[in-house]
Amino acid sequence: MPTSPRKARVLIAHGKAKIDSYRPFTIQLCIATGESRQDLTLGVDAGYATIGFSVIDSTKELFACEIELLKGQVERNNKRRIYRRQRRSRLRYRKARFEKQNKPEGWLAPSIQHKLDTHIKFIHRLQSIMPITETIIEVAAFDIQKIKANGEIEGKEYQEGEQLGFWNLREYILHRDNHKCQHLDCKNKAKSPILEVHHIGFWKKDRTNRPGNLITLCTKCHTAPRHKKNGSLYGWEPKVKTFKPATFMSMIRWKLVNALQCDHTYGHITKHNRIRLDLPKTHFNDAFCIANGQHQTRAIPVFFQQKRKNNRCLEKFYDAKVLDIRTNKIVSGNDLNNGRRTRNKNLNGENLRKYRGLKKSKGRRQVRRQRYSIRPHDIVEFDGSIYKAVGVQNKGTYLKITNGVKTVVKNIKHVKTIFHQKTLMYVSR
Repeated sequence: MPTSPRKARVLIAHGKAKIDSYRPFTIQLCIATGESRQDLTLGVDAGYATIGFSVIDSTKELFACEIELLKGQVERNNKRRIYRRQRRSRLRYRKARFEKQNKPEGWLAPSIQHKLDTHIKFIHRLQSIMPITETIIEVAAFDIQKIKANGEIEGKEYQEGEQLGFWNLREYILHRDNHKCQHLDCKNKAKSPILEVHHIGFWKKDRTNRPGNLITLCTKCHTAPRHKKNGSLYGWEPKVKTFKPATFMSMIRWKLVNALQCDHTYGHITKHNRIRLDLPKTHFNDAFCIANGQHQTRAIPVFFQQKRKNNRCLEKFYDAKVLDIRTNKIVSGNDLNNGRRTRNKNLNGENLRKYRGLKKSKGRRQVRRQRYSIRPHDIVEFDGSIYKAVGVQNKGTYLKITNGVKTVVKNIKHVKTIFHQKTLMYVSR
């Protein structure tokens, strides 16, 4: 475990194993092998946009992957609500359901619940095909409970080797500032500038380590002359922003840990271990460090992208294309509108219709009248080459396909379907 492709073919041919799944390709033995098995540790780098996974044992890494989560879920939920309201408004009478509008305890917004369910679903999938005995999840980049208003870093913390308290607070500040120098006159042109944490109130003897008093600066901006009375940092009091991804993880972290009954860790510990192992910043490398990986033989990571299963939109509108006489470029008709906003208030903008030149294409409405067997991102074959489906045209007669270099439109009868992409789509990198 894992076995080689040759050994898997032999076991299946002799009836000693059967195919359990194709992605990832998994076989299940049909013969008794005793109770001996390997104990595996799963590390999960939980996140708002991307999840990293790593499964290791004492000698090697068996599986590593990244999943890019679905984007725009809030907009899709809004469209679903609109469709439901339109459908219900067509009823002659609908009984009031006010007693069912109360949200239960522990309720999450649908967009956040969707991301939480994706975490749990894929973890359960890995646990079903591998004998994972321990699961460790990184629930946040920092432990916000340990960030104190007037906390100080004292000698004992520096003597602990990892300096966990310092790394926790420092990681929060760097993530909040997007790992960039926040000085307005920064002229550091280095590709990878060295960043430091600056006390904003240093000039007025405010040396507290509260997040509102800390900001990210590079080494060229964070110098001693700039701290003096005539320096640019003296009297400088910028407004610091909040950290929204941490808020998201704070909402779901304990729900995730409690649902899986697993251990958890924080990002500042992961970062310290990654630096100690000299690994680049990736989600699967973070998951490897979360699983307490040391010097195991690494696996080749695979990448997945979550895609929607169904498009609820049945009608699309394509705007007309016109020539902008100012720039001689083809733009959308809406870009050169008359500027009218409302009837009752004078909020109209500039009338740009006078800049419309020759009309290049008319506007049109496209209505989907049926479901098609081939959907976007499905893998198809044409003339011995592999393509990815883009979309169906002319009521299912033609199919637009691409191989990453060129895009062509072919008769759907001449195209052979190889694989239907599911919710998690494999992405080659």
